[in-house]
Formats: sequence, C-alpha cells, structure tokens
Amino acid sequence: MIYNQSEFDLRCEWGTQGIAQLASISDVVVIVDVLSFSTCVEIATNNGAIIFPYAFRDESVVDYAKSINAELATHRQHLSTNGYSLSPATMVKIPSGTRLVLPSLNGSALTLLTGGTPTLAGCLRNSEAVARFAQSYGSKIAVIPAGERWKEDNSLRPAFEDLIGAGAILTYLDGSLSPEAAIAVNSFQAFCQDLLGYLQKCSSGKELIAKDFAADVELAATFNVSTCVPLFTDNAYRKQFV
Repeated sequence: MIYNQSEFDLRCEWGTQGIAQLASISDVVVIVDVLSFSTCVEIATNNGAIIFPYAFRDESVVDYAKSINAELATHRQHLSTNGYSLSPATMVKIPSGTRLVLPSLNGSALTLLTGGTPTLAGCLRNSEAVARFAQSYGSKIAVIPAGERWKEDNSLRPAFEDLIGAGAILTYLDGSLSPEAAIAVNSFQAFCQDLLGYLQKCSSGKELIAKDFAADVELAATFNVSTCVPLFTDNAYRKQFV
C-alpha cells in the first residue's frame, strides 16, 4: 500500500518493481523505453508490423521465433546489415504484416510482466496519442519508465530519456498526479524545448552516438509525429489509431 500510489489517478514508477506495484491496481499500463524499445515498436507497428516482445537474448528466442513463424530481430545493428534490430532506423521501412520478435531486457521484459492489465508502448513520438488512448480504459493509469541496466551488476539505472518520455505522456492525461508522476511532468516541461539536444547529451544518447547510432537518437527525439498506439494483445504489439 505504501508504494503503489493508489490514492492518485496517475502513477509513475521505474522498471520491474514499478510493474509489480502498479500494474494490478491500474486500468492500463504504459511502458516507456525511449532508447529504444518503445520507439522501435511505434515505428514498426505504425508501418503495420506485428511485434512480439521477448525478455531474453539467449538461444530460446530462436525457437520462440520459429514457433510463431516470425522473423527475429538482433540486439542492435546498422542499416548496412540485413534484418531488423533494436535500432529504430532499421524499422523505418519494415513492410506491413511483418511478424517480428524483438528481444529486449527492458521494454520487452516489462511488457511481459503486466499480466492481464491492458498495456501500451509509449515514447516521445506518440505521447499524446498514447495518453488519449490510455484514458479510454479508465482513470487509473500507470506509466512505467523502463530505465537501463548497469553492466557491472545488472541493477537499474534510471534513464533521463525515459523520465522525459513518461512526463510527456503524463502531461496529456487528466487526473490527480502522484509526486512521482508530477516530477516526470515537471522534468518533461523543463526540457521539452530542445528534446533532441538533451537526448544527444544524456548518457544513453551519448552511448548510441559513440557507437554510430546518431540517427536512432534523432528518431527517438521526434515529438508527437505519430497517432499510432501500440497495444499489446495476443502476445504482440499491434497498431491502434486515435
């Protein structure tokens, strides 16, 4: 009861424990993993692809993809190579109807923990559309910034870009804000005038740019360009339009 923010309509908490505390008592859950799971899912489903989250990047994902007759994305690769990955740039031209398994230790893993609660994938690109769609499920809404994982001990690293993405979505929602949700809104409002600039300068953005994925940061920083809402149903994200 202490940690579930139940006295507020709009809740916000990080990662796995956020799901554990908030999902079962909320009308809908929004997963926010801006760099890059949620951005990949928005771009792919907007093109008509069907995205199957998978929580692990081990050999079991190969069998899973085969079992559902789907292609398998890699962790992250450049456009110069074949196939799809956690690089949003690889999703820009994905054909409609493509069935794709997208392994991710953050966004995918969180999606698969929400149980029977309706689940959406939100990012900066579709923040207003996701908020409007989420409100149709009811007033109790949980927004979950995914964060990253420290390589050294696999502990949670709260990520600037996910806090900003959560705040962007919460900005468009009606209802009472928990303090955790309010700080996300305030953070978004503080940085919204230069989303690309700040995403390029935050730790996750700098890491991607250093690895020659600057285009992914640019795609992720684009604000409210999409009305596509990825809804998780029958083990996959599929597009809904507001």
